[in-house]
Amino acid sequence: MANVVVVGAQWGDEGKGKIVDWLSEQADIVARFQGGHNAGHTLVINGTTYKLALLPSGVLRPSKLGVIGNGVVFDPQAFLDEVGRLQAQGVHIGPDNLRIAENVTLILPLHRELDSLRENASKATAIGTTQRGIGPAYEDKVGRRAIRLMDLADLDTLPHKIDRLLTHHNALRRGFGLPEFDGATILEELSGFAPQLLPYAEAVWRLLDQKRREGKRILFEGAQGALLDVDHGTYPYVTSSNTVAAQAATGTGMGPGSVGYVLGICKAYTTRVGAGPFPTELDNEIGRRIGERGREFGTNTGRPRRCGWFDAVLVRQTVRTCGIHGLALTKLDILDGFDTIEVCVGYLLDGKEIDYLPAGEGAQARIVPIYETIEGWKEPTANARSWADLPAQAIKYVRRVEELVGCPIALLSTSPEREDTILVQNPFEA
Repeated sequence: MANVVVVGAQWGDEGKGKIVDWLSEQADIVARFQGGHNAGHTLVINGTTYKLALLPSGVLRPSKLGVIGNGVVFDPQAFLDEVGRLQAQGVHIGPDNLRIAENVTLILPLHRELDSLRENASKATAIGTTQRGIGPAYEDKVGRRAIRLMDLADLDTLPHKIDRLLTHHNALRRGFGLPEFDGATILEELSGFAPQLLPYAEAVWRLLDQKRREGKRILFEGAQGALLDVDHGTYPYVTSSNTVAAQAATGTGMGPGSVGYVLGICKAYTTRVGAGPFPTELDNEIGRRIGERGREFGTNTGRPRRCGWFDAVLVRQTVRTCGIHGLALTKLDILDGFDTIEVCVGYLLDGKEIDYLPAGEGAQARIVPIYETIEGWKEPTANARSWADLPAQAIKYVRRVEELVGCPIALLSTSPEREDTILVQNPFEA
């Protein structure tokens, strides 16, 4: 399988950035295929920390081509700010090593404001969004009124498209009792972005097809996690895009047969940001201990993440909905020192045992986890780079996770550092 798709197998924040960066050494192209700048990636390379939100993780490697696919929603200002921050750290980013799909949907200030208005309207309607305009931008895309990157190349037709967009948004603003947006102001802002963004524009579907035919290796990078998928996640506490592996094809314009190996990323425990069901959540001293040791705070938002034990039921489910061939298990070192470790192996729903997460919001809120207790280990796993460096009990834990989720562990990460990774199966050679 020449190409590899990396997806989160939980609720996001699994450590995809490091794994994608690690794999990108073997890839020629790294392509983002969904989401926006709401999902941050933190990479630590030779002691230097890099924070990415919109850019593919592969941009940190010289000679690699980064691609932002059509499945992404793209905030021009957030993009320029991120590029500026990375360039200040000595990272080269330009049209020679980054291409953006010409048909990518743009996030505008009106999207961010609408997102915030809805999220803060009442506690009953809040779902824990980052308020960065992601959902409203996807709504406009599906509603066929979005402004896309290619539209900036034809400023003569842009006023008409802005008018069509504002017919919808100004009606909403009137409903909130707010002044309407002025189309001329939006046109001026977009016109200013045009010369900065258009050099990156590309027919990405064509570019990737050409590179694939040349035998180049493509690494598809997902954002967030499969449990936040708008169809297969904990709806309505989900994101506004498909986060499962199949989106790698749709979100870049490639055929499903081009996807290849699917690598799922999951932590050795579970975390979640924002509202929504979380069967194994630990709202106690153990949960706080995991959060502090794992530095569980959002890369973009700084929000503390909710922490809990590993949920094998959920990961087994995402293995199936994503067609995952192998897993990368991250943050094993955070569990060092626990006397015992709990793993969720099933649920009770209204007194009946089930082995999957039900789709209904009410049912998801009522499920009770069934735990299996596993002996912990006292020796450190941090910075381990081979199986020989791991305590025997830690290896037993990893093997038990494999059994419970029905999928082999292909990679094991033992710190944020790029090289602290144990390779079991190379996804590019599977």
